[in-house]
Amino acid sequence: MKFTAEQIAGILEGEVVGNPMTEVFRLSKIEEGTEGSLTFLSNPKYLNYIYSTKASVTIVNETFVPESPLTTTLIKVQDAYAAFSKLLEFYNQVKLNKSGIEQPSFLSQSVKYGDNLYLGSFSYVGQNVVLGENVKIYPNCFVGDNVIIGDNVILFAGAKIYSETVIGNNCTIHSGAIIGADGFGFAPNPDGTYTKIPQIGNVIIEDNVDIGSCTTIDRATMGSTIIRKGVKLDNQIQIGHNVEIGENTVIAAQTGVAGSTKIGKSGMIGGQVGISGHLTIGNNVRIQAQSGVGRNIKDNEILQGSPTFGYNDFSKSYVHFKNLPKIVAEIEELKKQILNQKNGNNG
Repeated sequence: MKFTAEQIAGILEGEVVGNPMTEVFRLSKIEEGTEGSLTFLSNPKYLNYIYSTKASVTIVNETFVPESPLTTTLIKVQDAYAAFSKLLEFYNQVKLNKSGIEQPSFLSQSVKYGDNLYLGSFSYVGQNVVLGENVKIYPNCFVGDNVIIGDNVILFAGAKIYSETVIGNNCTIHSGAIIGADGFGFAPNPDGTYTKIPQIGNVIIEDNVDIGSCTTIDRATMGSTIIRKGVKLDNQIQIGHNVEIGENTVIAAQTGVAGSTKIGKSGMIGGQVGISGHLTIGNNVRIQAQSGVGRNIKDNEILQGSPTFGYNDFSKSYVHFKNLPKIVAEIEELKKQILNQKNGNNG
């Protein structure tokens, strides 16, 4: 899809300096610009590239005044970075604006769906499913029975939504994510075998949640596993059964949260964090990457280490840990001096 500089300036409320009919059909970094591409300049560090870039159109701040001739058409705006971000959002909306039901796919006769549905090839939507407006279900997705999905939800290719899951509005679930698989519930038997405990609950995902690729969220044993509004989950995260994650908490990749733990609002959890089950973690908590959490955490704590303790204490302790061989050598030397002194006194 091609756009002219004039059309883009209209979207961004900017001013064209150069040929308004210059066409672009791709986005690029300013240092990697090619003919037909659109780029931007906001960081002075990249100023020199504007004189050599081959990008056809460049978005710049309205205060920019070139010191040498340019081959790129300019679009001047108040804030080039914000304008380019707005343009990326617009571009993404255009790119993802698919509709219609592709074949082969399966849509149960009992399904209720709103306007502008997109159902990609080889996808399956089960019985009694409710889909809101502007739902996009990409190829090879599975949506089980009795699922409810709100407006403006995107399921990217290969996402799997098990039965009874409830998803709110404006959510994005990326490829390979699995929502509503059985929680890890097995009862040990005297003979060393295990009996599976039926997992009869569901998963509830509230509005404005993003879930990364290959992340799994287990259904509750009873009740619901709940992901509150505004939560952002990275790729390859494991959320156990009956977990609750509070509003606007963000969790980085490869973190695991064991069953029945409650995480508060506005938390930030780094990558590869392990969190034990049946814990309560407060609001505004910060947990550094590769930490292991095995205790309840109060509001506003900043933690690091495995097991975790206060971030400032960890930083101080780590300085000593790095110097541990030197410290041990100094202690041994002091012991020798004390022994020599004692032996001298005894003599």
